[in-house]
Amino acid sequence: MASISLRNIVKRYGTGPKANQVIHGVNAEVKDGEFVVIVGPSGCGKSTLLRMVAGLEEISGGELRIGDRVVNDLEPAQRDIAMVFQNYALYPHMTNFENMAYGLKIAKVPKDEIKARVDKAAKILELGHLLERKPRELSGGQRQRVAMGRAIVRQPQVFLFDEPLSNLDAKLRAQTRLEIQKLHRELGITSLFVTHDQVEAMTLAERMIVMNAGNMEQFGTPEEVYHTPASTFVASFIGSPPMNLLKIAPSGKPGTILGIRPEHLDVRSEGWEVTVETVELLGAERLIYGRVHGEQLIVRVEEGTHSPAPNAVIHVVPRADRLHAFDATTGKRIPD
Repeated sequence: MASISLRNIVKRYGTGPKANQVIHGVNAEVKDGEFVVIVGPSGCGKSTLLRMVAGLEEISGGELRIGDRVVNDLEPAQRDIAMVFQNYALYPHMTNFENMAYGLKIAKVPKDEIKARVDKAAKILELGHLLERKPRELSGGQRQRVAMGRAIVRQPQVFLFDEPLSNLDAKLRAQTRLEIQKLHRELGITSLFVTHDQVEAMTLAERMIVMNAGNMEQFGTPEEVYHTPASTFVASFIGSPPMNLLKIAPSGKPGTILGIRPEHLDVRSEGWEVTVETVELLGAERLIYGRVHGEQLIVRVEEGTHSPAPNAVIHVVPRADRLHAFDATTGKRIPD
């Protein structure tokens, strides 16, 4: 296992005045054995950042360390990493055993050791009964487990996951998330996991890097990112439904954006006057969509709470200790 150090990492395509910079000075220290998720919308640079760690993209500036080695100029094979892709990248003509063993065979690892490593990985991933089948005979979730098994047998210092669950349906994604968590608990290998799905990020990460337009907006635990977002982008991207951001705040200073999560608004007899637009029933809770001072507001209430009709007026009170303030110009969090 190894730590990963990203020091002012920059990525540019092209040279000179027409160069297109897509990663803007990312700094992060990933601890030995830590599971870190890189999350952000499509095109934010998260996969590019991962590919630079893997050695599949050249680093334009900054320093990348894996363990105590600077690896900027090392080939992927020299970095002691293993990568799992979203499309599995399995050889269709090989059995699952052969797919998992292929890298070891190329490295001329003895046959007995290859079998021992594959059998151990198959046991962890519950693939033992599928080793003699071919990838086409497996479900999407099983194929992804074979791809993870191929990475495990290499016994790398670092695992890199590039949106490995994006091709799975919702049920399989949830199941495979649990398997990845179990895998990390058993192996404890330093891992970077890229996703656009904030639910995956929140459930898998020990810490998470939130990316936006090539910039690292925040690096922290899921709790820190959710409860203390560093910017309006983080506040709106992390959380479902997102944080309410009020430019014309019913209370607050001019030039300030007020943030409040839907679950931190309480329906009362007095308070902010909200005109209801629609109500969504989500089983154990309801989401009330309305407008306050012309801006949209979402209120999350528990099952059994009175459900107002469209165009009705309700009053809500924000919990004072859950209010957030952001600079209206920069979008950055204003310290408490």
